[in-house]
Amino acid sequence: MPVSASSSSPGGRPGFSALLPYWQVTLAAFSGWFLDAFDQTTLMFTLPDIARDFGCTLAALGSVFLAQALGRAVGNTGWGWLSDRFGRKPAFTLGILFFALFAALTGTTHSITTLVITQFLFGIGFGGEWTASATLLMESVPGPLRPLASATMMAGYEIGYMAAAGAQALILPHHGWRVMFFIGLLPALLIFFIRFRVKESPLWLAAQEEKKRQHDQAPAEPAASFWQTARQFWNGAAFQAIAFMCFLEFQKAALYTFYPAILRDNHHLSPQLIFWPVALYCLGSLAGKILCGALATRFGEGLVMRVALGAVMLLIIPFLTAGPWAILLASAFFIGAAASGIYALVPHYLSQRFPDAGRSAGMGTSYAVGSLGQGVAGRLVPSLAPLLAGGLPAAAILCVLSGSFISLGITVFRPKDVQDF
Repeated sequence: MPVSASSSSPGGRPGFSALLPYWQVTLAAFSGWFLDAFDQTTLMFTLPDIARDFGCTLAALGSVFLAQALGRAVGNTGWGWLSDRFGRKPAFTLGILFFALFAALTGTTHSITTLVITQFLFGIGFGGEWTASATLLMESVPGPLRPLASATMMAGYEIGYMAAAGAQALILPHHGWRVMFFIGLLPALLIFFIRFRVKESPLWLAAQEEKKRQHDQAPAEPAASFWQTARQFWNGAAFQAIAFMCFLEFQKAALYTFYPAILRDNHHLSPQLIFWPVALYCLGSLAGKILCGALATRFGEGLVMRVALGAVMLLIIPFLTAGPWAILLASAFFIGAAASGIYALVPHYLSQRFPDAGRSAGMGTSYAVGSLGQGVAGRLVPSLAPLLAGGLPAAAILCVLSGSFISLGITVFRPKDVQDF
């Protein structure tokens, strides 16, 4: 569907108003990611309380993040295959039900073992929901609007993060950490909106029609297996997508997974005071995603990503170690804009590196490997902390700098297999 001039900026580039004809699928993808984020970041806010109740260290709870990351890897790849085979919309709906159920069940756990199991299962739905919703959105809006749609969807994470920060400030001191997870069942209500207001991907429907036509012409020809389909994507573009997500997720997890714990233990902030740096981080993230989405239509996403990664490397030290309150708040806003702004472009960046027939599986696999990078960071940062003079903040800074530098290097190249669709 072409974008009209009235939906474009004065320079002839599409503006966010051009997304209005696609508001249902954009809102659904945004809401799914918002609810995903609320449930995931609840674990980050409640880590010290869980460690106290379970009688363990933060390093021991790093295994929970690793388990969640492994679950995300399963969800990203498995849901990618389900989405390609049965449709983006059914896979999206199932992912929401899955992560909402196991988010709520997390509040019933009483040991690290049960927490690991429930968070692994939560991760499956978490990863699956993103894969299906991102593919559905990218295939439902016209090409010129995809960077803006990508930015809008990914902004949902920061809204969810900020909502979790507000909830922990109000609920955690009075009702304990378990109630925070019970709230995680509410996202299941989103499936009614998806069921009645969101349409299936037109590209997926067209692909099914083409498969049916080919089958009618040659009914004896067997369908390609999952592995046969996957092998045809082994090229430079696919490898770039997978490597980029691995190190980007490693960097992002090192940056923010233990941020609430650092604010509580190293800066000695109460749950109510923690809300303010986290809220500014989220507001900066929202501004950064909108800005990166707009700039990418003018300067290209590769350059925008590299500038943002460079800014992260400059800001990470004051973000985690600043003493003055004003610097702590300012660095939270600006690093949120840089670190999260990159993610505004991730769905579009990945979608360009896989063909129509297996785009969801390819995007899911990329995020699956990224989930493993996130899990490694969740385990590595608290394990390094006792070995470094600066403790947990120093370990996080070291991992953020290394992950940012490698991610920046990966974006320099543009393989010949990258496609515009």
